[in-house]
Amino acid sequence: MISLDEAVTARLESHGERFEVLIDPDAALAMKRGEFEGELEDVIAAEDVFENASRGDRPAEEDLETVFGTTDPLAIIPEVVERGEIQITAEQREEMMERKHNQLVTTITRNAVNPQMDDSPHPPERIERALEEAGFQIDPMEPVENQVDDALEALRPVIPIRFEEVTMAVQLPADYAGSGQAQIREFGDLEREEWQNDGSWVGVLTFPAGLQNDLYDLVNEVTSGEGDARVIKDKDDLRTR
Repeated sequence: MISLDEAVTARLESHGERFEVLIDPDAALAMKRGEFEGELEDVIAAEDVFENASRGDRPAEEDLETVFGTTDPLAIIPEVVERGEIQITAEQREEMMERKHNQLVTTITRNAVNPQMDDSPHPPERIERALEEAGFQIDPMEPVENQVDDALEALRPVIPIRFEEVTMAVQLPADYAGSGQAQIREFGDLEREEWQNDGSWVGVLTFPAGLQNDLYDLVNEVTSGEGDARVIKDKDDLRTR
């Protein structure tokens, strides 16, 4: 379950009665779109149906039977969410906007590059400033992934930007290859790997271009600065030697 502070109220009025449930806002939106795949118990603040959630008043069982054909809260809650309206306070709306704004910045930073600077990543601070300059406002009621394209359209007049993947070859010296390669291979899609005669490991990975600096940092971390990473410009040439 989630805390009351994290929950929003979903309200359904039917047969002259009001029914309210307390649920995670993102889960509620996913239910209304028919996209919720999690466990209901994990996203509700109370396994209960209320007439007035703020006061804790509960409807009569006969009213539940009349409207929903059951008194089981776990059967009723999704129906209240799907058929009803999501009630969000100004404070909750502000918190959702801030959280989704941060998610948007992270998504763009991970995937975007600056085509005028040899496809180098944009730092988060630059994305933040550009979104502010562009006047882009996140919609708290829409998934972040549905707003990325609109954000990019808003950003393009402000900064040079495009989404791109990068392919990089990584070489780990023999002393670090055993433990280090397991971490490197999880960083992106492993296109090819090869163990060299001297015990070193070479891997070729493809991942969002905005994460290039993160890969350099990881290679330095797992090899104490002795590893090597380089961008492969031609993806048709994935030789590891």
